[in-house]
Amino acid sequence: MFIDPHIHVSSRTTDDYEAMRKAGIVAIIEPAFWLGQPRTKVGSFQDYFNSLVGWERFRSSQFGIKHYCTIGLNSKEANNEALAEEVMDLLPLYVGKEGVVAVGEIGYDDQTRAEDKYYRLQLELAKEVNLPVMIHTPHRDKKRGTIKSMDVSEEHGISPSMVIVDHNNEETVKEVLDRGYWAAFTIYPHTKMGSERMVEIIRQYGAERIIVDSAADWGISDPLAVPKTAKLMKEKGIKEELIHLACYQNALTAYGQSGQMNENDWLNAEPIDQRKKLAGNTVLRGGQNPKIEGESSEDIVEN
Repeated sequence: MFIDPHIHVSSRTTDDYEAMRKAGIVAIIEPAFWLGQPRTKVGSFQDYFNSLVGWERFRSSQFGIKHYCTIGLNSKEANNEALAEEVMDLLPLYVGKEGVVAVGEIGYDDQTRAEDKYYRLQLELAKEVNLPVMIHTPHRDKKRGTIKSMDVSEEHGISPSMVIVDHNNEETVKEVLDRGYWAAFTIYPHTKMGSERMVEIIRQYGAERIIVDSAADWGISDPLAVPKTAKLMKEKGIKEELIHLACYQNALTAYGQSGQMNENDWLNAEPIDQRKKLAGNTVLRGGQNPKIEGESSEDIVEN
């Protein structure tokens, strides 16, 4: 079994869900993030947050995968301060929803004054509701931004054990681990952290507090990055217990601190029944037979 604790499945197809389930992914976490172009109205954020705690949670269940999410104002859009103020008013309405396991992904992009302001405000919100924090480390000037993210988190009195620092690389991992944070790694094709490099990270540092994820989104990315990396680790002689920690248990332990994520959620999940609907909507289209676990789809006629 695998957990992908950072994947933007709103951007993915049902084919991806089916492939993920077949590869052994049993649970996922979808962080609120930038959609590829700036949102211009607070209602866009509201509809997006509703989809994370509503439709996407339902859609995932229809393919046998347990869906969780994180809620936050991403660092890139924090630079639109007028809109950011409105989004900050929304966040308390969503962070207590069922399935929300962290405030995130938040932190720095260009490391501006506005990003710093809204990062700090969201750290305070996480403290108030006792949720973990998912930090987005910047793609540019990453080491400085990662260190600053941790420094500011500590200024606000948040325990490193409640903070998952994502998008790490060889330049940042040692300090993140030395300071007691969870160190997550995004496995992306051609960029960020590749599977081969991830194997070497595990060889050097072990798997304590290390988390592997895909961050698969609307760009060139791979929703099977976690099971593929686990397979490569095994082929390269990494011990099974280390693979289990990095590709399953550490994510469960870190985000389980929310009280919203429990192994029984998928071990004892209801069987898939694609006859179900959410607000009258289904994952099926006309003429498609629903999958019902324990029954042959050929024997089922859609109503």
